[in-house]
Amino acid sequence: MQMLNGFASIMNLPCILLMFVGTAIGIVFGAIPGLTGTMAISLCLSMTFGMTPIQAFCMLSGLYIGGISGGLISAILLKIPGTPSSIATTFDGAPMAEKGQPGKALGIGLIYSFLGGLLSIFVLMFLAPVIAKIAIKFGPQEYFAVGVFSLTMISVMVGKNPIKGIASCVLGMFFSMVGSAPIDNALRFTFGWHILNSGFALLPCMIGLFAVSELLLAAEEGIKDIGSAEVKSYSLHGFGITAQEFKDNFVNFIRSALIGIGIGILPGIGGGTANVVAYSVAQAQSKHPEKFGTGIPDGIIASETSNNASVGGAMVPLLTLGIPGDTVTALLLAAMIMHGLNPGPLLFVKNSALVYSIFAIFFVTHFVMLFIQYFGMKEFVKILRVPRHILLSVVILLCIVGAYGNNNRISDIGCIIFFGFIGYLLIKYEFGLSPFILGFILCSTVETNFRNGLSYSMGDGTSFFTHPISAAFLAVAIFTVAWTVIKNIRKKRII
Repeated sequence: MQMLNGFASIMNLPCILLMFVGTAIGIVFGAIPGLTGTMAISLCLSMTFGMTPIQAFCMLSGLYIGGISGGLISAILLKIPGTPSSIATTFDGAPMAEKGQPGKALGIGLIYSFLGGLLSIFVLMFLAPVIAKIAIKFGPQEYFAVGVFSLTMISVMVGKNPIKGIASCVLGMFFSMVGSAPIDNALRFTFGWHILNSGFALLPCMIGLFAVSELLLAAEEGIKDIGSAEVKSYSLHGFGITAQEFKDNFVNFIRSALIGIGIGILPGIGGGTANVVAYSVAQAQSKHPEKFGTGIPDGIIASETSNNASVGGAMVPLLTLGIPGDTVTALLLAAMIMHGLNPGPLLFVKNSALVYSIFAIFFVTHFVMLFIQYFGMKEFVKILRVPRHILLSVVILLCIVGAYGNNNRISDIGCIIFFGFIGYLLIKYEFGLSPFILGFILCSTVETNFRNGLSYSMGDGTSFFTHPISAAFLAVAIFTVAWTVIKNIRKKRII
């Protein structure tokens, strides 16, 4: 009954239009190399201020899903992944296009993007309420441990160097602590600047890290027109996959979807890792691994199923624990906070109608994505020929408007430039943005629950290890760090 009410709440003209607009913009940002769905959400977040929470999620979900699925267009037709989530799609998608089957490659990528995402939403619908019922019994010790576990996972599992990941995470936590403390409002790290008393706003920080940093990287490389690359012509009839091919790849599809969902649930990893892992597993489990990379459907199916399946997975920890599953859901967390919502287990108690509306939004948006991509593919391909300097000029303008529109403060424009340079340096020297973002967002949760936990236990720090759930999460976090450090030491010895 709640699910039906959720569908009923979004079946109106404004919500449908916002889903179509958001999905179309997301596909454009996903298809153009150098622009991402994350950037699209960070730029459009300020536009949702005057909307209801349901309308805001209609637009943001379209940006999210369109941004991930749009990457397959350039991955196949240009041999350049539009987003990190489509890296593995180039391995077989581009060779299939070079063999004269670009339409078949696009059709397979599109239908499995849809199926993978849809399956993950079903998992989200059934898994999230169960986790929420368990999480509602959590105290500050448990929330502290989950926060530490999340920070540990993202810091050591993202990037080649876990030390850089941890450093990036700590740096994010430092910037989060600037301004008033979460409990006693004591001022920290303001250095006498009154403008820092309220800390750094989340939206300008995100715009700087995700949008301005990419503009700086583009400026360093020089403006290269996307249109200078040859965009292959194609014809799209059906979805390009036969019944036999679908049957042969059914196990591949289910396995890749489960990999995407599982990796999506792990905090801070997302589709960029899921598509490569699923592709590698598909090749390892194949009876003909030598055919991978030559243009076979198996590779496209593994990549596009897993990266879209990570969408539903990433929403699980966001809705149930208030912990973002990837960088996009970090922005969705910001959107929920801006609309007066507190994601976590209590969201299912206080705003259960909204939760089921969100489930319905993500479900319907996948059908919107399939419709727009299938019938609008030719128009999206034309966008690949637009000169890059024009696109980046528009992005700069949107960055400034989005930052200023947050609180109508000129200082926020300086904030996006400052964090843009930080993001640029983190990317350039391979520290990674994900650990920084998770550290920035989760620091407040970890600190607040740590102090509350000590307060409830009368200053007894051992209470974090005497609570079974808290102790389990902390043990896994410690083991993960130790195992990663030992593994890297062994690698250096071998080298």
